Amino acid sequence: MEQTFELIAKTFMGLEPVLAKELTQLGANDVQIGRRMVSFTGDKAMMYRANLQLHTAIRILKPIKHFKARSADDVYEEVKKIDWSDYIGEDKTFAVDSVVFSDEFRHSKFVSYKVKDAIVDQFRERTGKRPNISVANPDIRLNMHIAEDKCTLSLDSSGESLHRRGYRQESVEAPLNEVLAAGMILMTGWKGGTDFYDPMCGSGTLLIEAALIARNMAPGLFRKEFAFEKWPDFDAELFDDIYNDDSEEREFTHHIYGYDVDVKAVNTARLNVKAAGLTKDITVEEADFKDFQQPKNKAIMVTNPPYGERISTPDLLGTYKMIGERLKHQFQGNDAWVLSYREECFDQIGLKPSIKIPLYNGSLECEFRKYQMFDGKLRDFRFEGGMVKSEDEKRQMAEKHRFKKEREFKKRISEQEENEEADIRNFKFHSLERKQEERTEKRSRRGEERQGRNDKRKNYDKPARGRNTGRDFGKKNRRFKDDEN
Repeated sequence: MEQTFELIAKTFMGLEPVLAKELTQLGANDVQIGRRMVSFTGDKAMMYRANLQLHTAIRILKPIKHFKARSADDVYEEVKKIDWSDYIGEDKTFAVDSVVFSDEFRHSKFVSYKVKDAIVDQFRERTGKRPNISVANPDIRLNMHIAEDKCTLSLDSSGESLHRRGYRQESVEAPLNEVLAAGMILMTGWKGGTDFYDPMCGSGTLLIEAALIARNMAPGLFRKEFAFEKWPDFDAELFDDIYNDDSEEREFTHHIYGYDVDVKAVNTARLNVKAAGLTKDITVEEADFKDFQQPKNKAIMVTNPPYGERISTPDLLGTYKMIGERLKHQFQGNDAWVLSYREECFDQIGLKPSIKIPLYNGSLECEFRKYQMFDGKLRDFRFEGGMVKSEDEKRQMAEKHRFKKEREFKKRISEQEENEEADIRNFKFHSLERKQEERTEKRSRRGEERQGRNDKRKNYDKPARGRNTGRDFGKKNRRFKDDEN
């Protein structure tokens, strides 16, 4: 029987429950949710499957040793106790990546250097030779994780992050991460039972990830290699069997539609869809969301509109108002899910969400909101047996500390006269503008009065030499920053 061992699947904040469910369905044991990770146990085959088949993992680690350390010297001594000949050959290269959350260890690179020194010194003392370091393409990748004094040293079985599927040929500005896109889709519960729409599809990430989920295809099929393929105990025959096993794949009888107003994005999405071999399932067209029409068949919509952060968008709030109008009048009887960053953007949609899920898109704490669209009034919808929130959604929304107390959403904009040519970072808060104008006007009046008094004294006072007696208060420049907290 194949030996089982501890494994760790890394992911993004907010996707841990989705990843845990994936691992359970994959057959992993002892699944436990942590912070940005899920631990589990399995054998070599499970490790290969996790890398190949998980949609929401960014890295699969195999811990070598857990220990406590309060200094860099402690790290060095503990790492040196490991018999590194079991993992690294003298003719192999290796690299160390460190992640540190500790007051004792403030520099992750210094920790990496200490781990490297311990390994190299052990080889030199035992054999007189040493393995080399290769940052770009090492044979063995190591990962050191330190939380206060708790250290975990692991083998990195993935290598390049698993979000790099291999199908992306070209990209657009600020593309959605593949792992986040897959997590969003899995959160909706959609597995291919209806048509799928993304009316602001960009480079097509949501479309392709939806097709992979609908067909139950392994997202790692497009990758060139995994780090475990260079390990001394790599079982090529076992991995080939797992890689070529398509028995769990299924037919997809519906269709996926993507639209974007940017022709470059449309061409990029088509190129990526073709590279993934999914042109049969996905149609991408150039179209503006404002022209979106009611689908003929039952459908779900998942979309990631611009936030005005990395992409500058003319009339950002107007865009979200248009999204709400289209959903209300042209997506009746279906569910729509929207990922965005700003509270004022969601306000412009003008619809009540049935659930709000906190998610991180890069460093931005966003929300993923579900809108259940129905025809007519809410009272009539409920009278006819309609349910706006499921029991699970009610339970999730009731959880304490679901969102951070100090959200980084911008101050709400209540005025209607926003500058339509600016994105949210450049919007003028008119209440502050008016205060500034009032102060400037008051100072100008004071300046005029003072100048008048000076003019009266000209006949009696000697003229001042070498300086300007009048002050231009109107030009005094004082910065008023928008309240961003």
